[in-house]
Amino acid sequence: MKNFFNKFGLLALAAGMLLSSCDPEIDAANPSSGSLDLTKYVAVGNSLTAGFQDNGLYLEGQISSYPALIAQQFSLAGGGEFVQPLFSEAQRNGSGYVRLTGFSSPTSPILTPVTDNLAVVGKGKDGKTNLLAPYLQPVNNLGVPGIKMADVTTAGYGYDNPLGFNPYYERLLPDSPTPTEALMPYVNYVGATNPTFFTMWLGNNDVLGYATSGGVASMTSASVFQSNLDAMMAALAKPNVEGAVINIPDVTAIPFFTTKSTAQLKQLAAASNAKLYIRLADNTVREAQTTDYVLLTSTVGTPESVPGIGTVPHGFSPLNPLANSEVLDVNEVEAVISRTAEFNAKLATAAQTKNLAYVDMNGYFNSIKGGFALNAVTYSPAFITGNLFSLDGVHLTPRGYAIVANRILREINSKYNASIPFVDETQYRAVLLP
Repeated sequence: MKNFFNKFGLLALAAGMLLSSCDPEIDAANPSSGSLDLTKYVAVGNSLTAGFQDNGLYLEGQISSYPALIAQQFSLAGGGEFVQPLFSEAQRNGSGYVRLTGFSSPTSPILTPVTDNLAVVGKGKDGKTNLLAPYLQPVNNLGVPGIKMADVTTAGYGYDNPLGFNPYYERLLPDSPTPTEALMPYVNYVGATNPTFFTMWLGNNDVLGYATSGGVASMTSASVFQSNLDAMMAALAKPNVEGAVINIPDVTAIPFFTTKSTAQLKQLAAASNAKLYIRLADNTVREAQTTDYVLLTSTVGTPESVPGIGTVPHGFSPLNPLANSEVLDVNEVEAVISRTAEFNAKLATAAQTKNLAYVDMNGYFNSIKGGFALNAVTYSPAFITGNLFSLDGVHLTPRGYAIVANRILREINSKYNASIPFVDETQYRAVLLP
């Protein structure tokens, strides 16, 4: 099995190298690692690092993850082998994901779950969490979907136990772990890899979980974030080890929050002589404001039977308002933006203190809200049509991951006087249309 993975990875790498070398805009005459030792590159992070897309982790997404693309380019400047915990071809659909199979109306996509060729091998001890096929060799891509900075010091976070665990971390641990291995916090797992260079993109979920729940879940406290960030820096930024710290984007700039525009929904309600209403955390109901964000998963506008008034589109009456979990209201938006800025300041300080590259992904994504053009292709944060974001409205397409990889490479080159060629993003797909 390991031979298959290596062969698959080498074929992808060779194809990427060939494609990259053909584009004069991304070809570097003399690739150089500058002051870097790229012998062992390790990527630390969450679902974005793992290559999660279309609401799942599967083989195609893993292969086009931004760390895999960065490692591909590192190899042109003497970088070492980069091993990912790839699903096998027989289990290529991994955790399962969604596919675009049509439109019920011009603005209503039909997303169909993919349920064949999964890597699900059973249920955890909690009786509900899917266990995934293990990957038992050491890996360089340590991306764990769902992990927060708050989780990195948690003992048993990857251990199959009834109290909850992360199956994406569990699959990286030994099949029959010793008690020490079973309880190993993520920060210890990371520290044991001893990289010569690393990227760390952690902290997104510490605000994203709150935002995608409509403010129902909690956000990580500043003190916990700081103490766990310190632990990660101690594990990674050891003497003679270089790296790049990537900050947290503004989550309200992604399609999950912008696709169902509150302003447009208010206009739609007005056309029916109605208004759009939302329920707040304190159970009060008020008319929606344009500064509130209706979530992509909301059933707004779906006909509902309301006692006393008949069938009414969901949200178009104070008697059937959008649930608190369907909306990130203006106060919750301010809380997310404030906490994101606080966390990013801590990440920037950590990078500066350890003299590491710092990638301002927050600033980058805010700068492209209005769209941009690259190599004669237009991009924007629009759902489905924008080419950047996948069908879950949160994670990137393979094309989006390639663009992010180049943004990271740009900062690495600048910080370490390197000349790592950029990825040819046109060789990676956007959303697959039916």
